[in-house]
Amino acid sequence: MTEVRPAKQALRLPSRLFPQLEPLGEADQRQLESLRDQIRRWGRVCVAYSGGVDSALVAAIAQEQLGADALAITGVSPALAPHLLREARLQAAWLGIQHKEVRTQELADPDYSNNPTDRCYACKRELHHHLGPLAANADGAQVIDGVNADDLSDHRPGIRAAQEAGVCSPLADLGISKAQVRAFSKALGFPWWDKPAQPCLASRFPYGEVISAERLNRVAQAEAWLIERGFSDVRVRSQGLSARIEVPANRIADLALHNERETLVETFLALGFTAVSLDLEGLISGKLNRG
Repeated sequence: MTEVRPAKQALRLPSRLFPQLEPLGEADQRQLESLRDQIRRWGRVCVAYSGGVDSALVAAIAQEQLGADALAITGVSPALAPHLLREARLQAAWLGIQHKEVRTQELADPDYSNNPTDRCYACKRELHHHLGPLAANADGAQVIDGVNADDLSDHRPGIRAAQEAGVCSPLADLGISKAQVRAFSKALGFPWWDKPAQPCLASRFPYGEVISAERLNRVAQAEAWLIERGFSDVRVRSQGLSARIEVPANRIADLALHNERETLVETFLALGFTAVSLDLEGLISGKLNRG
């Protein structure tokens, strides 16, 4: 049976629009209103909510328009970094939306753990295997997600799994881009509007390398160590037992000259890596999709 654990809730916000703190251009304002209209028309929704800026915007508008008829659900597995789960809980509480967590078992599926190029398809298939029945039990709520228009041109096999499960993507359907998601979130006063993109930890491994809970945890701990030291936008790519650190190009010197370099190496070796390097190209999202 699906394990569902309610997350700690804050007091519900009044049923009203989030106050708009900054003006938007005319076209952007129209799209924001279209997003509100679309979500309101569904009547009841279940948001596939990771805590990222995209799904958080969708969850916010769902809460604003539907109140108790909006539910945010987060899939929890070793591929979700612990600090991101904490942030998802805090954001949901800030918004006042009902929030539940469901344990997913994608690591038990060879289509995921063997890490083929369409790994994300197996991941989203597993997630929506759980979300579908939960939405049905919520008076037939429509499952929606935070896929935006830019995602449609990227390598996102998970989109196909969501579509097969009948999931709707209001941001993508309305042509709302990632930049617009951030602009809308900033205008509405959401503190996380500029939160760095954080794909799941499985994206740190080259395709074809087996993914395990142990390897995911090792990467999670390595990235957490760097985040605690001010490198909020970071990837620790893992190839075999080697770690390659990616930070934005303008932060490379900060890391290379960091006075904790020896401690960093010692920490990574203690986690089980056998070599540590710094990627001089800098952080590039989706780098492992090259070729």
